[in-house]
Amino acid sequence: MATVAPPVPSSSSTIRGVQPLRAGQGNSFLWRKLHSLSGIVPIGAFLVEHILSNFEAIHGPLAYAQQVKFLNSLPLVRVLEWAFIFIPLAFHAGYGVFIAFRGRSNVNVYPWAGNWMYISQRVTGLIAFVYIIQHVWRQRFAGVSLPDHPGAAFAKVQHELANPWMLAIYVIAMVATTWHFAYGIWLFAAKWGITPGEQARKKFGYVCAAIGIALCVMGLWGMWAFVGPQYQNAPADVLPAQSSRLVLPAPTDLMQRAMASERTGNAK
Repeated sequence: MATVAPPVPSSSSTIRGVQPLRAGQGNSFLWRKLHSLSGIVPIGAFLVEHILSNFEAIHGPLAYAQQVKFLNSLPLVRVLEWAFIFIPLAFHAGYGVFIAFRGRSNVNVYPWAGNWMYISQRVTGLIAFVYIIQHVWRQRFAGVSLPDHPGAAFAKVQHELANPWMLAIYVIAMVATTWHFAYGIWLFAAKWGITPGEQARKKFGYVCAAIGIALCVMGLWGMWAFVGPQYQNAPADVLPAQSSRLVLPAPTDLMQRAMASERTGNAK
């Protein structure tokens, strides 16, 4: 009995998606490799540094101001800022948006873990993209200039997070950004052949999850320093105008001065 062969779907009826990476196939391979690399270095490195720097807020406004002052006193800091932060970030975000809108999720047809991870990476990337634009504008370019007045850094962030809506945005963005980075590390290792085989990728997945959770906890903990009760109503500027020459006394020096003052008082 003759059977009718199923019709061959036309190119217009197939589901569009991002083609897999294959070495030597056009410019897409190169751009995707660069996109993956830029997410680790320098953007990922900057994210880790940024979370660690903000974590200094748990030690108070003065410690946070000293960290901001230190970062802005690095040699050629403005060149480094554009060459290793703004330009790579613009490329990574722009090409990431291109990939996100070019592909089409099919989790409703094939609800596999890989598809869910694919769509989550795109969603968290878009969240991080929108958040970073407003964050850089509000904290770096709008209002008081923190490179010129690092002592105002704590109060500026605290004032912004006093708005419950902005606080919610920061929390969502922190979770999304650390997730995006952690899964980006896993993708980078897989695409660059660092973790060949399913077992290696599965084990490295636990490492990436631990990195993402650790960074997220540190980010939220540092955020709590601005909104918690311990440093409420921080001064508008905790460093004097000549803060570039300010040298804080060590804790031992403070104790010695206090003891000397007490002995002087007793002698009187």
